[in-house]
Amino acid sequence: MSTPSLSTRLAAEFLGTFVLVLGGCGTAVLATTNPDVGVGWLGVALAFGLTVVTMAYAVGHLSGGHFNPAVTLGVAAGGRMAWRDTPAYLLTQVAGGLVAGGVLLLIASGQEGFSAGESGFASNGYGDRSPMGYGLVACLVTEVVLTAVFLWVILDSTDSRAPKGFAPLAIGLSLTLIHLVSIPVTNTSVNPARSIGVGLYAGADAVAQLWLFVVAPIAGALVAGFSYAVLFADDEAVSLPEAMET
Repeated sequence: MSTPSLSTRLAAEFLGTFVLVLGGCGTAVLATTNPDVGVGWLGVALAFGLTVVTMAYAVGHLSGGHFNPAVTLGVAAGGRMAWRDTPAYLLTQVAGGLVAGGVLLLIASGQEGFSAGESGFASNGYGDRSPMGYGLVACLVTEVVLTAVFLWVILDSTDSRAPKGFAPLAIGLSLTLIHLVSIPVTNTSVNPARSIGVGLYAGADAVAQLWLFVVAPIAGALVAGFSYAVLFADDEAVSLPEAMET
């Protein structure tokens, strides 16, 4: 099967990132506010994992199913996509996240008295904006390490030696696990597009802390990508779209 055109891959990345942010952050914003019937942190973790599973199966064979700038950079560092395509992927993913955040804000604003700034709007944070008050260093370490784990799962579950057809499940389940660990710490980013997509609507305090949730996931992804190329290099490695076809 021929590699899809760049425009097709970008459309798939936009759609996948849109659904990820709308589904995951939407669950956090809309479905956790009622203490009696809300889904809680477990529900949010499952929502993020399920969106990745469904969209990876839906469009992963077209674009590789990144839906995350950190994933794109880590995949490129691991030799699984061309660096020349990364800028277009990154811009498209951020755009998809921002559009999803705008749609979510429109929906959430339908409730009388809703304020994105006061509610937090599923944004990430450290210090007094951490769900459980974790400091800057703890949040930085959390995001770097867990993003690296996420990339190792992605790269190893899609190489030629892995069981075929199960990569989206492994990737989605790993994202669920990552959320279970880190929602109390940072509200879980591991994805700059997810953080920007809601953070820019959540007020000045959220925007001021966005840098961490761009820098840390990218750092973790690059560590994982370069180390994968050295430690786990696959002589028959294929690009992520090709890997998702099998």
